[in-house]
Amino acid sequence: MPTPPDAMRPRMSRRRRGDAVEQLARDLLHSQGLQDVARNAGYRVGELDLVMRDGATLVFVEVRYRRSAGYGGGADSIDARKRLRLVRAAQVFLSRHPRWATAPCRFDVVEGSGEPPRLHWIRDAFRADD
Repeated sequence: MPTPPDAMRPRMSRRRRGDAVEQLARDLLHSQGLQDVARNAGYRVGELDLVMRDGATLVFVEVRYRRSAGYGGGADSIDARKRLRLVRAAQVFLSRHPRWATAPCRFDVVEGSGEPPRLHWIRDAFRADD
C-alpha cells in the first residue's frame, strides 16, 4: 500500500510553525503600511510577538495559529488571563521605551489557520481596560 504524500512530509515543529506564521503576519501588516518597532519582546510578565507602528499609533500584535478552526479561531484562545499578560508586557515595554510612552496604543490579533495558513487580522481586538 503506498504511503500518502502528507505522511511522508516531516511535521514542522511547533516553534518553527509559530515563527513561520509570525513572519507571514508581519508581512501582511507591512503590506498594510505598518512598520516594525520590536519582535518577540519578552519580559517576566509576558511576551509581545510583534510591536509595530501604524501611523502615530503603537500596535501590540498577538499572533495565533491553529491548524484547524474546529475549536474556534486563534483569537478565541486569548482569554482574560492572556489579555492581562499582554497588557502587562505592553506596560513594561512602554516603561522601557519612553519614546512611545505617550503614543496612542492598541492591541491587534493576527490569527492563522489551515495549511497553508490563512491569516485574519483583527484590528483593535481588545482594550487594556477590558
